[in-house]
Amino acid sequence: MSDDRYDLVVIGGGPGGYVAAIRAAQHGLKVACVEKRATLGGTCLNVGCIPSKALLHASEVYDSALNHMADLGVKATGVKLDLKTMMGAKDKTVEDLTNGIAFLFKKNKIDHIEGTGSLKDKNTVSVKPSKGKAKTITADNIIIATGSDVASLPGIKIDEKVVVSSTGALALPKVPKHLLVIGGGVIGLELGSVWKRLGAKVTVVEYLDRLIPGMDLDIAKNFARILKKQGFDIHLSSKVVGVKTSKTGAKVDVEPAKGGDAKTFDCDVVLMAVGRTPYTEGLGLDKVGVETDDRGRIKVGADFSSSVTNIYAIGDVIEGPMLAHKAEDEGVAAADNIAGLTGHVNHDVIPGVIYTMPEVACVGKNEEDLKEAGIAYNVGKFPFTANSRAKANHQTDGFVKVLADKETDRVLGVHIIGADAGNMIAEAALAMEFGASSEDIAMTCHAHPTETEAMKEAAMAAYAKPIHM
Repeated sequence: MSDDRYDLVVIGGGPGGYVAAIRAAQHGLKVACVEKRATLGGTCLNVGCIPSKALLHASEVYDSALNHMADLGVKATGVKLDLKTMMGAKDKTVEDLTNGIAFLFKKNKIDHIEGTGSLKDKNTVSVKPSKGKAKTITADNIIIATGSDVASLPGIKIDEKVVVSSTGALALPKVPKHLLVIGGGVIGLELGSVWKRLGAKVTVVEYLDRLIPGMDLDIAKNFARILKKQGFDIHLSSKVVGVKTSKTGAKVDVEPAKGGDAKTFDCDVVLMAVGRTPYTEGLGLDKVGVETDDRGRIKVGADFSSSVTNIYAIGDVIEGPMLAHKAEDEGVAAADNIAGLTGHVNHDVIPGVIYTMPEVACVGKNEEDLKEAGIAYNVGKFPFTANSRAKANHQTDGFVKVLADKETDRVLGVHIIGADAGNMIAEAALAMEFGASSEDIAMTCHAHPTETEAMKEAAMAAYAKPIHM
């Protein structure tokens, strides 16, 4: 095999792409990964999941020291924000993790080819580096894992200074006096939380009549109530109809979604957080006959192969939630299939988490899904106000909600809003993967005192009665 001929070329070095590359290399395949960034990890690691979580944690520590530790008898004076150091710690986390992936590539003998990849034909990838001439590499199989890009509203330009995407919001040079967030989804509420804790006034404008579309409505309503209690100014059923920027900020015109008189907000920074779009433009999909749907996503079969059988696609460029862990699992499955094994992902059990405080987490169906499908179900809920560990930690906002099939008791969905929801949801995902009933969860001994006991009690409530409520 020539130096430029591979068993597999992965286009995109994000969570799905780099994991697929490593898995394929572990199967003994010769693998190259084409990534336009100098560092691996994609949007998630470089300007998404990881830096946002670093700032969420740091801002939470600051907020706790400033406003909450005294309630526990820890009195701190002279608490100050050092934004430069906070940003530096965030950047160091990103650097360490991207270096870690580079090490894994070397360990597994994967070629990292820097540049923007596109399909020349079904076995050839053209790579255009940031400097210099394009080169071509050939492969028996190709995985497209190019992820997604920021979406915006018509007529509103993201300049990453006044109107910022999530990328710009992760690197603001100072705390804005007023941050206006367009979109009441995961990204907007997480980054809004960061800057709210650090001292900004935060206004959220959401077109729908609820926050976090797609999640359980019961959770969404309680989440909105908690955020308002934290000081968020939330405007639902509202749409942004114009943004006028200046050197000092922006004037944002907002009117009711169904029409009516507009209201103008003056703010320092506007965060565009209306979602993301699959990054497939310029890949040359049409040239080689790779079919896409009406949203630009690549159509794939159960084995993640496209209409061109040796070209696979995973992650944000195919149907499903745009989540790093979904992409990772799909990367493993696609690599297994290419290696002649049987790779599979259960898309009914993909957890989702919002890393605010409290956190919001879900897996499986919500009540609206079940009602629409005509499935009879039982509901079990247990509040953290009745949980010993939550009481001891002064973190009693939220509850656990278990949805189980009315006839079989099989768990169909679990929804949590609470301080440790992101970790707790793993138990629910594992239980659902094994087809557990709510009684199975309830009869499993949970350590005391832990927040996970709320899961046990909610499961008890789904088929009988909880003990502590």
